[in-house]
Amino acid sequence: MQHAPFGTPGAQPKPRIGTWVFLNDDFIAAQDARVSVNDRGFLFAHAAYEVTAVYNGKLIDFDHHMLRMERTLAGIEIPQPAVDFAHLHEEMIARNELREGLVYVQVTAGDPGPRDYYGPEVFEPTVYMFSTHKSLIGDVARTGLTAITYEDTRWQRRDLKTTQLLTQTLAYRAARRAGADTAILHEAGMVTEAASANLWIVTADGRLVTRDLSSALLPGITRGRLVDLLGSDGHRIEERAFSLQELGSAVEAFTSSTGVVIAPVLSIDGVPVGSGAPGPVTRKVQAAYYQYIGADISKLDWL
Repeated sequence: MQHAPFGTPGAQPKPRIGTWVFLNDDFIAAQDARVSVNDRGFLFAHAAYEVTAVYNGKLIDFDHHMLRMERTLAGIEIPQPAVDFAHLHEEMIARNELREGLVYVQVTAGDPGPRDYYGPEVFEPTVYMFSTHKSLIGDVARTGLTAITYEDTRWQRRDLKTTQLLTQTLAYRAARRAGADTAILHEAGMVTEAASANLWIVTADGRLVTRDLSSALLPGITRGRLVDLLGSDGHRIEERAFSLQELGSAVEAFTSSTGVVIAPVLSIDGVPVGSGAPGPVTRKVQAAYYQYIGADISKLDWL
């Protein structure tokens, strides 16, 4: 089977990795970071991760991200590391002079020795942190993105934020080959979420619909914040499952995530969503969230 070459739909500037990273007990230069080949994160994807947005040098919803990480670690039997994550995040921001971007935390089950499914009764985790400089309100927010549909083949605990991201990786590759930006995952005809974001649709009568939380999808921190912000602003929100057929009849769609924040979805499998342009409800959602993180929306002439 011949594939189309990997182009760059909706080309964006690549995030720039921060100079300093944290590994286990110290900050070191990024190029000097090394993890054992026996680490269970490498051998088994036995690892959790979190990513927190930084805007104007400030962490966004940091406590919620850390609570989710604690839940994930407990779910995959990795002890909570004995580190002060709040201090480490602030230090990461300061050392890398990070004004806008992301701070990642990766916590693995560590290196207990030769490959062994069971491992020790209690693991000694490996902690790795790094940052990326990137625009949270960039071209994708302004112009939107295109998507394909892709079967969701992930494990059944998608509510845990682990490094088992093979389905998402393959979904993105399939999207790229199709000339699209992202993928919308589904199973048995029902939408779960986007490849690395929660998905929202706007119905013809103006209701906002996003999938209700369960083990079928990740409880997005940005998703949760939007539910609070939009609910208090009088929007009609329905948290429930919806089908590919209902997705096809939506007048607007957008994704929410830490890394891309609010991204309008313009088309799915080559078929325009609504008018095929970012819609008025999506723009209101963007404005509400941007104001929440402290952005000056008066400078966003497209909003």
